[in-house]
Amino acid sequence: MPSLTRDEALHRADLLSVTRMEVDLDLDRGAETFGSRTRIHLTASGTGATFIDCKPVTLHSATLDGEPLDIDGLIEGRLPLPVTTGEHVVEVEATMGFSHDGEGLHRATDPADGEDYVFSHLFLDAAPAVFACVDQPDIKAPYTVTVTAPAEWKVIGNGAATTSETGVWHLSETKPLSTYFVALCAGPYVSVLDEHDGIELGLWARASMAGQLEEHADEMLAVTRASFDYFHSIFGIRYPFDDYDQVFVPEFNAGAMENPGCVVLRDSYLFRGAVGRDELLTRANTISHEMAHMWFGDLVSPQWWDDLWLNESFAEYMAHRCLVEATDYSEAWIDSTMSRKSWGYSAERKPSTHPVAGSPAPDAKSALANFDGISYAKGAAVIRQLIEFIGDDAFLTGIRDYLTAHSFGNGTLADFLRAMEEASGRELDGWSRAWLETAGVDAVEVARMAGTVSRTAPGAYPADRPHVFDIATYDGGVETSRVDLTLEGSQAPVPGVDLEAPLVLPNAGDRTWATPVLDEQSLDSLRGQLPLLSDAQARAVIWVGLRDGVATARVDPRLLVDLGEAALVTEDNDSIFSRAGMHLTGRVIRVLLPDAEQPAARARMARVGEKVLAAAEPGSSRALHAARLVARTTDDVEGRLVPWSQGRDLPTGLEGDVDFRWILLGQLSRRGVIGAAEIDRALEEDRTMTGQLGALTARAAIPTVEAKGEAWADLTTNRERSNHELVAISAGFWGPEDLSLVEPYVERYFIEVPLMTQWLGEDALSRVAAMNYPSRFVNEGTLALSRACLAREDLQQGVRRQMVDAQSELEEALASRTAFPG
Repeated sequence: MPSLTRDEALHRADLLSVTRMEVDLDLDRGAETFGSRTRIHLTASGTGATFIDCKPVTLHSATLDGEPLDIDGLIEGRLPLPVTTGEHVVEVEATMGFSHDGEGLHRATDPADGEDYVFSHLFLDAAPAVFACVDQPDIKAPYTVTVTAPAEWKVIGNGAATTSETGVWHLSETKPLSTYFVALCAGPYVSVLDEHDGIELGLWARASMAGQLEEHADEMLAVTRASFDYFHSIFGIRYPFDDYDQVFVPEFNAGAMENPGCVVLRDSYLFRGAVGRDELLTRANTISHEMAHMWFGDLVSPQWWDDLWLNESFAEYMAHRCLVEATDYSEAWIDSTMSRKSWGYSAERKPSTHPVAGSPAPDAKSALANFDGISYAKGAAVIRQLIEFIGDDAFLTGIRDYLTAHSFGNGTLADFLRAMEEASGRELDGWSRAWLETAGVDAVEVARMAGTVSRTAPGAYPADRPHVFDIATYDGGVETSRVDLTLEGSQAPVPGVDLEAPLVLPNAGDRTWATPVLDEQSLDSLRGQLPLLSDAQARAVIWVGLRDGVATARVDPRLLVDLGEAALVTEDNDSIFSRAGMHLTGRVIRVLLPDAEQPAARARMARVGEKVLAAAEPGSSRALHAARLVARTTDDVEGRLVPWSQGRDLPTGLEGDVDFRWILLGQLSRRGVIGAAEIDRALEEDRTMTGQLGALTARAAIPTVEAKGEAWADLTTNRERSNHELVAISAGFWGPEDLSLVEPYVERYFIEVPLMTQWLGEDALSRVAAMNYPSRFVNEGTLALSRACLAREDLQQGVRRQMVDAQSELEEALASRTAFPG
């Protein structure tokens, strides 16, 4: 189907405004389809031809002011609509299809009890698969929604829900919404209800997860209440919508979606086993992030998709700020460095890098491709630099003015900059061009002999970005000096810096968006200095800087393995330990090191895990992460993997943890120790959706020719598989110790995965394409196949983007192995 272009959107917005939407949905027609009736109240500014967006299974009727429209004219989701000046009502009746790929109106069956659950995910252009509409972000309207559902179901949406004796649910009329924010969740959901500051709060989940919901409700509600209080205090505008429901749904593609009054989150956040503090922090951050969207994105929405940063960058920044200032997660910025900024820096290294704002988005699908770590993490870092530039008081004043001026409407980069300029009295055009409108990340480096710090912009994206940051020095893990500075040119002196210290670290406080490049003396000192370093933020900056160093073939990946062995045994920050450990095992060892060196490096990480596990407080978050590291890396089948998988000799806190057991079963399956029969028995003991996914991963990992053939066929031809099931199969497929088992599928990947676009939505297929890229085959043959595939003109846009990015990582691996052959 064609993607709406910006020119088409501008033309349609000039011609039409929608004043009210009435949507009636009938979800009681079985598991495959549902009924959809829409009344669109609109006003035309003149006479002209335009179209309504509608993607039905069957279009039954359509009228304009009671007169039939030609339903045979519906082509590729567009129903022609001729209008004359004045007010009109368009009515459309259709049968729509439930999806299984996480887009539109998704329906999933819970294997624990056989119950079905429905949720909507209409971002970016999936709304027409649920109801007819004028689908673009700058055409907002109030919605009234009615839903017919099975008698035992609950219905949750943007407006407060009530039900009549006939079983029809009525959702109260909303404030003006963009189409992609309309939300509907339906099924036998269970809830925990509360109230705060006059706002009704609801937490919802599948019936089979009632215990987990109740267990985690107090923590999640505490974060919710704190976030409301904090955002009310700094935005100066009360929460602008109805009740505030957070619905944890199965098989959700993203982390969460900020539908006004009805936030949808993936239900894996309702942890069913042992959980680390960093995982609780991640969930708290997601809760606060989605609430920040009630103002940034929902109250004020982007006029077009090139300004998505006005949603995501601000929610990213505000959530971390809120956690640090209003909750006990004071380490949130450290977690941001390890998890979010590393993601953003990786996006900057890829050919698909783009500016934070003003990225070319000629159509909606192009904008979706830029929904990445730049829009989130870099945007948040740039906001921190803006605050350094104009001051926090001016920033908050500008925010309030921007939100007030555009409430229930749309905003643009120009609108935002105007508000900031008026609040601060500073001209921001040059600052915006450098920071928001130009791609690329600068590198900052201290020259000891010269006593200077330099800034190097990427050659492909030159810009004069002013940086406000700090430089700190360390000896024996103790800080010996710290200097704040503003670097406006390419170089500046650094008076007051202890340049004799073993370790000199630019951007030690991680206040700016820049890669710290360590001088040779500092790099050489890390084996001794990093294990002693008491500054957790500095440790995070070093790890992320090294991540960039190995990716660009400036740093030998063996150094990271050495540092993992030396420094992770003393690491007491969950985010650093878990993220650095995952990067070491999943990227550095698995891909960057030559194949022959990988077993020994994994064994070293297993010893780290064992040491930390032995020293950690039993049942602590640190012990949990250590046990997971052991499970991922150990070759001790009889002493660790088998007894742990059988529930024997488990570390404290992991007794009965079925998620941990599936990690172990996956490792045993990958080694050929267990097979399908053992996996089936484990699934019988864990008849849940998570158990089903664990079993799919374990089966795909079985190291036989027959099992790999079955898994590949299941992945690429089974049209009944959900989005999450496909990802689960992908997670197990490429992991055998004997790579010859999967080598035949390298070429098949480039042929068969793109064909899945015939039945799988773009968001879901993009994730499958990324998960399945044969990254372990670091050779010129894989690169040649990849380049040949990307030369095709028929690749789906999202798949192309994922392959381009994965190919760039393959090229990084080849460059690293060439630079550091061993």
